[in-house]
Amino acid sequence: MTDVLDQTAAETARPLAVVTGASSGIGYELAKLFAGDGYDLVVAADTPLGEAVQVLESLGARVDPVQADLATEDGVQSLYLAVAGRPVDALAANAGHGLGKAFLDQDFEDIVHVINTNVTGTIRLAQLIGRDMRERGRGRILFTGSIAGLMPGSFQAVYNGTKAFVDSFSFALRNELKDSGVSVTVLMPGPTDTNFFERGDLTDTKVGQDENKDDPADVAKAGYEAMIRGDGDVVAGLGNKMQAAMAAVTPQTVLAEMHRKMAEPGSGD
Repeated sequence: MTDVLDQTAAETARPLAVVTGASSGIGYELAKLFAGDGYDLVVAADTPLGEAVQVLESLGARVDPVQADLATEDGVQSLYLAVAGRPVDALAANAGHGLGKAFLDQDFEDIVHVINTNVTGTIRLAQLIGRDMRERGRGRILFTGSIAGLMPGSFQAVYNGTKAFVDSFSFALRNELKDSGVSVTVLMPGPTDTNFFERGDLTDTKVGQDENKDDPADVAKAGYEAMIRGDGDVVAGLGNKMQAAMAAVTPQTVLAEMHRKMAEPGSGD
């Protein structure tokens, strides 16, 4: 009788999604999409989540917020502990941030934090939750990569390098899990209207001052729908699709010079 009750509870329980970087921007919009589709949520960010939680709960979701620095092992573990052994149906590994200016002029602690947020914390969380998904034989993982990972990032060298890692890692993990019931998708946005440029000290650049950045809600929808379909990747936005296609056939030295014109300090003037 107990086994029957446990099975019934499992079948009627709402699905659970874990979303990182959920206090604003693409992560917040992803969390709203999950909530609107009947998911409960564990959301994480290194900034306060109070306003986001109110909105997500108004959409009918049970929300467990975790304010933590996912660049650290303690931060990742605090998020994983908040899952509390519940089966995770979807992981949106979206947390990340940028860093502008010339590499030799950047503070090395800032560099390490970008790497540990965008790469180390991301794949640590993916390993913890991905193992549970593989054991259950089902689940969806959505990484937020970037078209920045397709080109050398002059004046954003570390950031673009981390996104090149995420883009590549996602395809590799997808292949490893192809027969497991766990799908892996990478969302590759272009410049998006979030606080990325303020946080990365890029507001004086051409790309930072571009008024035609993508709407994070549109970007999140493209990634969410690709994840639901089980696609391997999606580039959000027609212009970004064209840029990604061009990057595939353009010499790296040319791409680096093109990126310089967008991201060099003062280029917005």
